[in-house]
Parts: sequence; structure tokens; C-alpha cells
Amino acid sequence: MELKTLFKFAPNKLEGEENTLVRKKTFVNCTSCGNDILKKDIKDALYICNVCNYYYKISARKRIMLLTDDDSFYEFDKDFRSTNILGFPEYDEKLNKAYEKTKENEAVITGKAKIDDIECCIFAMETNFIMASMGAVVGDKITRIFEYATENNLPVIGIIASGGARMQEGIISLMQMAKVSGAVKKHSDAGNFYLSLLTHPTTGGVEASFAMLGDVIIAEPGALVGFAGPRVIEQTLRKKLPENFQRAEEVLKCGFIDDIVDRVEQREYISKMLKYNRKA
Repeated sequence: MELKTLFKFAPNKLEGEENTLVRKKTFVNCTSCGNDILKKDIKDALYICNVCNYYYKISARKRIMLLTDDDSFYEFDKDFRSTNILGFPEYDEKLNKAYEKTKENEAVITGKAKIDDIECCIFAMETNFIMASMGAVVGDKITRIFEYATENNLPVIGIIASGGARMQEGIISLMQMAKVSGAVKKHSDAGNFYLSLLTHPTTGGVEASFAMLGDVIIAEPGALVGFAGPRVIEQTLRKKLPENFQRAEEVLKCGFIDDIVDRVEQREYISKMLKYNRKA
């Protein structure tokens, strides 16, 4: 009797497992609204939930691909990698995990490309690589892309997200704020255009330096933009902050950014900015 019962219900159990597997392959459960959304629909909407308009994080390479002309991107300094300069405990392990997770050598990708046939330099920060934190190599790569753009009279598009300076590199990481800012200033003094696109989250030493130095600064809807995060500020002040504190919409009201641009409109918007600010 027990054996018959086992065989009777085993196929139903297997069928249920197969259904669950199919659902996992076909649907994604939105982390914001909790609805099951077709993965194809999420992808077609550029990784935005079509129910609640939640913006999913996307990789740096995908960002570049979405904004630039097909097959126009040429990567610079691909082999640059961080080392444990200060002998910080467990930093080597953290770097190795980041390499394995992202298949990238660092938290920023730099290069040149075309957007609607306009040549430009571009960099994009990878949040899955130690939260796109800025260490010596990230600072060096971004500095070098601005120096190249200055030498060749090219505009720069920066797709920015970061948890801030990389604590495992101490003062060396903080030095990158001045280093990159100096390269941005020289690029500007030469009459070149820089547009920064702030994505979620843009914080810490990155927000306090090159992220906010664009000639035009735009952000994605709902992106967190600020120096210290709201949790740190609440703990310091011992006060509850407003719900939209440091979100792009509030930052725009305060005049710190120029516009909020939906992901589906970013390529067209940036293309127009490049055309308006083209050097004669």
C-alpha cells in the first residue's frame, strides 16, 4: 500500500518541480512590487519592471551596448587590475570573488565609441565589482580616458554608480578624487564636453568628485545620489529622514542635477547633447 502511494504521487511531485523550473527560467519576481514578470518583457523594457517601473541594475558592458552604435566600442586598459597595495586583510579574496562574479578586471570599463555616428569617449562603472568602489586602478583608468579625450578633442560620457572610495586602499583611494577631478578640469579647459549619467547608487567619494563635474548631469529615476548614505545620516542625527531623501527627484529640486532621464530615452537624449555641444 505504501509503495503504491509512493508511485501514485511521485509523478505529480516531479511535474510540480518541472513547473517551478520552467517558471524560474521564464519569469522574474520583481524585488519591488513582487509580481512575476516575463523575463523577455523585462529585457525588452531595458530591465525596467512594466508593472511598478522599478529600475533593475544592469552591467557596465550592457550600459555601453545600450547607448553606443553597434560594434563601435573599442576598450582601453582592459588588463588593468588592482593589487593589495596596503596588505589589507581579506582584500585579495574580495578581489578574486569580484573577478569570478563579473568576469571583469576592475570596477570600471573605459574606451571610445560612437553614438549616432558621433565619436566620443565613454566609461561605465560596474556595481557588481565591489560595489563599483574607486581604488587606484579605477581612478587611473578614468583619468586616462579623460586625458585621451583631451588630447583628441573628444567628449566624454560617464555612466556612474559607486559605493564610494575603496576602503581597502585607504588614502590612496581618496587621492583618486583629486586626480580624476584634475583630469576633468583639463578636459573642460580645452573646450570639451562631459556628460555624467548618475545611476543607482552614486555615493561617497565618487559623488563628491567627478560624478558632479559634468557640463550636463542627468540621473535615472529613483537613483540614490549623495555623499553619506541615508542610513549613516539617520544614525548620526538620530532623526528619521524624508522618504525620498537623496533620491534623484529631490536632488533635481535642489538644483544639483540638470535632468532625470528614463532609461529608454537616454541614448536619444545623450545623442542630442553631443550634437548641441559638438566642437566646430
